[in-house]
Amino acid sequence: MSILTVKNLKLQFGGLLAVNDLSFTVEKNTISSIIGPNGAGKTSVFNMITGFYRPTSGEIELDGTSLINNKPSQITKLGMARTFQNLRLFPNLSALDNVKSGMHCRTKEAVWGALFHTKSQKEEERLIEEVAQECIDFVGVRKYMKRSAKNLPYGAQRYLEIARALATKPKILLLDEPAAGLNFEEKQYLIQLIRRIRDEFNITVLMIEHDMGLIKEISENITVIDYGCKIAEGTPDEVLKNEKVIEAYLGKEDVI
Repeated sequence: MSILTVKNLKLQFGGLLAVNDLSFTVEKNTISSIIGPNGAGKTSVFNMITGFYRPTSGEIELDGTSLINNKPSQITKLGMARTFQNLRLFPNLSALDNVKSGMHCRTKEAVWGALFHTKSQKEEERLIEEVAQECIDFVGVRKYMKRSAKNLPYGAQRYLEIARALATKPKILLLDEPAAGLNFEEKQYLIQLIRRIRDEFNITVLMIEHDMGLIKEISENITVIDYGCKIAEGTPDEVLKNEKVIEAYLGKEDVI
């Protein structure tokens, strides 16, 4: 059963067609990926799915609910979280406070409760603290909990952003190049972390990634786009042997 459905998606900036008639589905409780050469339109797809860009045309549904014209905050409430290719942590906040900031979409108490420190407000603050610590523990950065995000090792910052996304309690997690800048050991840890997210939390994962070794090891289904169009879809073995995919990445040899 699919959790995310993209139908005939199109994104046009003036005369530039960034995404053209793109359709794909993501099945529940799977780890899937979108790949393609630089400039293929991958991040534009993520930005439309998460409400940062408004599609020129097409449909996006999460569990049967249309996401078109919804703001990113509304889409988060519906059960979608994401990370970014370029880290978007609050550099001067502690690791713990960064994760707590991701939970605002799940809080219920209004300004009144915060001003007068009502019993329900205090209980909510306790739960926020508890969930944030659990997410930090889960991604393995507890020792950095009180340190400013800007002072964390780069790999830890990557994991911290995932922890903040998990704090929103998503149904589906979108990871935009989560392995960018990581060394071999950090990538191996990331692979295990993504599998644990799916297996222990039953969260569907959709990734954009350039590391083909990582993609082949962890992905169950891959959608390949080039110049904004889908050129292939299937298992890693099927996709990575596809002539159109090889041509998109390596170029076509001239025949003399």
